[in-house]
Amino acid sequence: MTGPASLKARVVDVVRETEDAHTLVLEPAEGDADRFSYRPGQFLTVRVPAGDGWAARCYSLCSSPIVDERLKVTVKRVADGVGSNWICDNVTEGDVLEVLRPAGTFTPRSLDEDFLLLAAGSGITPVMSILKSALAGGSGKVVLIYANQDERSVIFAAELRALAAEHADRLTVVHWLQSVQELPTGPALQALCRPYTDHEAFICGPQAFMDLSVAALKGLGMPNARVRVERFFSLAGDPFAAQVETAEDTAAASGTDGAGDEDAATVEVEMDGATTTLTWPRDQHLLDVMLRAGMDAPSSCREGSCAACACVLVEGEATMDANTVLDKQDLADGLVLACQAKPVSDRLKVSYDG
Repeated sequence: MTGPASLKARVVDVVRETEDAHTLVLEPAEGDADRFSYRPGQFLTVRVPAGDGWAARCYSLCSSPIVDERLKVTVKRVADGVGSNWICDNVTEGDVLEVLRPAGTFTPRSLDEDFLLLAAGSGITPVMSILKSALAGGSGKVVLIYANQDERSVIFAAELRALAAEHADRLTVVHWLQSVQELPTGPALQALCRPYTDHEAFICGPQAFMDLSVAALKGLGMPNARVRVERFFSLAGDPFAAQVETAEDTAAASGTDGAGDEDAATVEVEMDGATTTLTWPRDQHLLDVMLRAGMDAPSSCREGSCAACACVLVEGEATMDANTVLDKQDLADGLVLACQAKPVSDRLKVSYDG
């Protein structure tokens, strides 16, 4: 049985970007379009078969909410990858996928900034969403440094050429091909990035590339607050199968109607333009409290590893049982993971509305 937040999306087209990368063009099921709203750089969690059961994998949206009519995710085949190989080998036009609401924190605060985007391989997918959105909805300049094995492995090559021609005064695209230039080095990246240290930097790709890029920017003196990194982890469980008890079930199990809990905080949750006030027991995670209240709260791993459930703590103090995805700057910005958050203050306020 699926979890309460799962959605259906029909595959209306499959675009072969390279030999091992496919873009799925998706159309929300009737009545679900509003629940697919997203910000540039966010991702979808997709349910995929795994052995005799199911697993979940996160794939970045490469489409722009500003210029693209439909959602798109690009999946690159990975050796022994459960999700990527199943999608590339089996998913065709007309198939229906089970997904969770778009989520993630790898998204600009404003599209009017100047952006320095560093990507390698399939790390271009969320970066492409940011790039297209900034060009269409922002006013700043965009620089993309994109590393690949060779020319044939460049995802979105034709689209990038077209965008560079259309926005010649605002977009600079620099390709780094390992077949020609060997692997990127710290000094080489620093040389490429040095003119743009006043930009907002977004980095996505293999771990070694991201570590190298972060070190290069740090060496140039770029503040941590201006460097964002997207990190994905393989989800250990199946969030689609997670069943959350209803408020009535919880009350029945505890022998109370749920009111008058003395060891609880009060939290105001801003989501989709509405504010909901909830009682938040101190031994329970915020995500569970919201789901039991019938709220369509975004979530995925429930392990503190994907940031799908991240929200901004506007007022009050909370603690997290686990966190492997939010960095120091995220925490400084007030982000918390609802699946791991427990209240410290008596009154709190969180927001999912940016």
